[in-house]
Amino acid sequence: MPLQKFIFNPGINKEGTDYSAEGGWFDGNLVRFRKGFPEKIGGWQKYIQSSYEGTGRKLHGWVNLEGTKLLGLGTRFKLYIQEGTTYNDVTPIRSTTSAGDVTFAATNGSSTLTITDASHGAAEGDFVTFSGAASLGGNVIASVLNQEYQIESVPTVNTYTVVAKDTSGDTVTANSSDSGNGGSSVVGAYQINSGLDVFVDGTGWGTGSWGSGSWGSTTSLTDANQLRLWSMDNFGEDLISNPRGGSIYYWDNSDGLTTRAVALTALSGANLAPTKGLQVIVSDVDRHVLILGADPINAAGSARTGSIDPLLIAFSDQENAAEWEPKSTNTAGSLRCSAGSEIIGGLRARQETLIWTDTALYSLQFIGPPLTFGLNLINEGVSLVGPNAAINTPQGIFWMSKKGFYSYSGAVNSVPCSVHSYVFDDINEGQSFQFFAFLNKKFNEVGWFYCSEDSTSIDRFVAYNYVEQTWNIGQLSRTAWLDEGIVAFPRAAGKASSVPYLYQHETGHDDDGSPMDNVFIESADFDIGEGEEFQFIKRMIPDVKFTGSGGSEQQINVVLKQRNFPGSSLTTDQTSSFTATTTKIDMRARARQAVIRFESDDDATNGVRLGVGFRVGGTRLDIRPNGRR
Repeated sequence: MPLQKFIFNPGINKEGTDYSAEGGWFDGNLVRFRKGFPEKIGGWQKYIQSSYEGTGRKLHGWVNLEGTKLLGLGTRFKLYIQEGTTYNDVTPIRSTTSAGDVTFAATNGSSTLTITDASHGAAEGDFVTFSGAASLGGNVIASVLNQEYQIESVPTVNTYTVVAKDTSGDTVTANSSDSGNGGSSVVGAYQINSGLDVFVDGTGWGTGSWGSGSWGSTTSLTDANQLRLWSMDNFGEDLISNPRGGSIYYWDNSDGLTTRAVALTALSGANLAPTKGLQVIVSDVDRHVLILGADPINAAGSARTGSIDPLLIAFSDQENAAEWEPKSTNTAGSLRCSAGSEIIGGLRARQETLIWTDTALYSLQFIGPPLTFGLNLINEGVSLVGPNAAINTPQGIFWMSKKGFYSYSGAVNSVPCSVHSYVFDDINEGQSFQFFAFLNKKFNEVGWFYCSEDSTSIDRFVAYNYVEQTWNIGQLSRTAWLDEGIVAFPRAAGKASSVPYLYQHETGHDDDGSPMDNVFIESADFDIGEGEEFQFIKRMIPDVKFTGSGGSEQQINVVLKQRNFPGSSLTTDQTSSFTATTTKIDMRARARQAVIRFESDDDATNGVRLGVGFRVGGTRLDIRPNGRR
């Protein structure tokens, strides 16, 4: 019998059944499609070997006037500016005590220090730096006290605890001589309150840290105990940032990397600047600072209320981040969305800013004085699944809603998705604020990282090739992403053994020096004719190109699965190793339907295989009818 060539349609198609998707690819992991054919995605490695504090939720890159490349990193606990190989801690200071307000108490044989500071306002996980402290008299000497600490617990509104450590980070245990309180010169500098790693809806049981409050009591969520998300943008070479629901902060590049960001209200000449917001954006061309979900000016026009209006858009005077009072002599002001109950997110586009509420999409455009901006309702009935779930691409704006994917380039369009059910039928909507969009321009991909139904942290992604209009899927945990441009390769925030790192992607073919796990592409069912006869497969000639750096050691597995009826389970008939020198695979397989699977053999029992990259073309089979029964 002549060989029969199988070239499957590009993209993963999981909208139907395994059998109805005949002629295509039905499943895969960590495999993209390029020029119509599947290939293993690029690998990743740690960009910097040192870690940082907390889950990274935002990456923002820019270049200052001196040509220095800077990277803003917002985490659950901190705000960093990474330059070179250093994470510079620029986390704003929330409050600083007067000398003597803070006292210490140690217990013999314990490493726990209890700090007393009336109405400290701190939360578990917050960071505080002490200075001016004297030795407690024993092991807890001055150098142990005068450093940064992370708060372990908050028993009362006036006390909290930390674990004593020396300057190397090793735990220090108090002895019987540690009876002092640190003296009357102790000063505590509290960094802004930390946030959560998960989203908690509203108030009630389970809100806040374990053990806080009385048994059965409820807790109201604030920016101090909600999922920590950041927005960032540049005002010139300076950085404006906002932890969602919290204050707006300004970092002045001219002050240097050792200087912390300060509240927008603390800028020289600040006038009626918003004290809180949901997101900060600097508008295109006209350079106004926009605060989405700002706190409004009070009725007297003398101050901000301190309470967020979730539909209010406040904007500064043009080219002036400090001036926010609307006057006839400036362009400051505000507008309010009418549809929905909350602004979910915004995104700067070409000569407009798109703003999504929970029920509608708006366009904010600069029109000049006296109105400054015009706010136009584009579409009512579409929304954004999370604040970071929209992204700008060469093909327009793409975003993820709670029910599908959309694009915008002057008009709103639904993006057909061949893995729609796979994504939206197995998704944790309660954690949708964690979801975020990413762009990988080199491969014409836009995608989204999200939480599957049974996960409270990101564990999957879905990607769309907007040029070839194909979809691929994968299992990978990343919490923030920055595409190449300012950085040479895409950069992403992730974790290794629960320790956070920045990773450089699309480099090599491995998982940070280890094999990628579970890389595969699997076809839908195929048969002879209409499946009325059994098929006998005698020989397979795969078309595989190895693209990695592993040389002759590169190898994949070719798996043939089969079944007799669409509703029955697949059984593996044969798994064969395939190398660059393999010519054919002999087999004896008989069934009505068959499936071909290509998978990495990185975890081979004869040793770890690194540098394995592969690309699959057509596959030829020696296949023939073999009777109806």
